[in-house]
Amino acid sequence: MYSVVKLSLIALFSSVLVLGCEQQDDELVNVSDSGSTSINLSALNNTLNNLPLESLSQDEIEGLYFMREEEKLAHDVYTSLFVSWGRNIFNNISDSEQTHTDAVLLLIERYNLTDPVASNALGVFENTFLQSLHDSLVMQGSLSLIDGLLVGAAIEEIDILDIQQLLDTTVDNQDITLVYENLLKGSRNHLRSFVKSLETEGITYSPQYLSQQVYDDIVSSPMETN
Repeated sequence: MYSVVKLSLIALFSSVLVLGCEQQDDELVNVSDSGSTSINLSALNNTLNNLPLESLSQDEIEGLYFMREEEKLAHDVYTSLFVSWGRNIFNNISDSEQTHTDAVLLLIERYNLTDPVASNALGVFENTFLQSLHDSLVMQGSLSLIDGLLVGAAIEEIDILDIQQLLDTTVDNQDITLVYENLLKGSRNHLRSFVKSLETEGITYSPQYLSQQVYDDIVSSPMETN
């Protein structure tokens, strides 16, 4: 009798472990202890396949092109700043940003659009505004570690504003909305991470682009998971 109960408990425990792994695989974002937030591209692709293909407005198309390169900008700047300062926050969030720009690429491919990034190298952009912004941010962030962290926080603020504007004024497709909302979650978490790193360096951060109220709402709340 004991053996039967024991084997039943082992089987039940194993099922719980498997179910837990399956749930983890289905999560759209993975958040590390430090707050770097990556998109689970396989889970996202599965979810997108269950959503309808809807007609795209020209503004939605332009928004996808812009977000593809803006997320690349974050990745590329953080990659450069990791080389300059060797801090893991830049490397970890750079890896996360790669999944962000790849998430937008899934949408571009889903709608058979032309990828503006294609095979462009690190620090190379089709959008001239983003090219100029990238160059200036890398230059500023290379002045000191503090400047690098300030640049990181600024990038996340800009991302939050740009994505939110697209959601508020341009996007009505379910699939694009899903991706953008998860990108927003990542940007908020990354902003929290940079602010925390600045506090460790003795710097009290003030928002550079967000309103004080929006900024306070973000940093006063915990890291966002699924």
